[in-house]
Amino acid sequence: METELGKIVFKIDLENAPVTARNFLRYVDEDRFQGTSFYRVVRQDNQAENDIKIEVIQGGYGTDDNPLQLQPIAHESTAVTGILHENGTLSMARAEIGTASSEFFICIGAQHELDYMGKRNPDGYGFAAFGHVVKGMHVVKKIQQQAADGQMLKQPVKILSVKRRGFLKRLF
Repeated sequence: METELGKIVFKIDLENAPVTARNFLRYVDEDRFQGTSFYRVVRQDNQAENDIKIEVIQGGYGTDDNPLQLQPIAHESTAVTGILHENGTLSMARAEIGTASSEFFICIGAQHELDYMGKRNPDGYGFAAFGHVVKGMHVVKKIQQQAADGQMLKQPVKILSVKRRGFLKRLF
């Protein structure tokens, strides 16, 4: 993933989180992330109303409906996948269970309150982790430190391109 602030490289876990991983890769393969951005940053200093604090950056289409957005997918909890929300974990954002579609986030530090039975989401089912950053955490941290109005970046960080490495694209 090439952003305005640098490159982030992910390893996507198709084996343990097949539904969520395939959804993300469909967005990649069909160039559905074109024109998207990182638009939300959650830091210790901008979530006073939350008893359970987390640190993540969130990307995708944002709050606007977009014709490139796919239908929501089934929820793969961390209890099913075994992929926990550690530093650099890539996960799907959602409101209710079964509403994840295009919005994703990257954890900064361990965020176990986002796992199954974690306390950040009232339903206790957590979020669907499906990969992790293998290179570029310095870019993730740089994005998180950008100026924000609450949790929304004043200037969203554009995602310039997202591509799979050539040999992986042929596998699925």
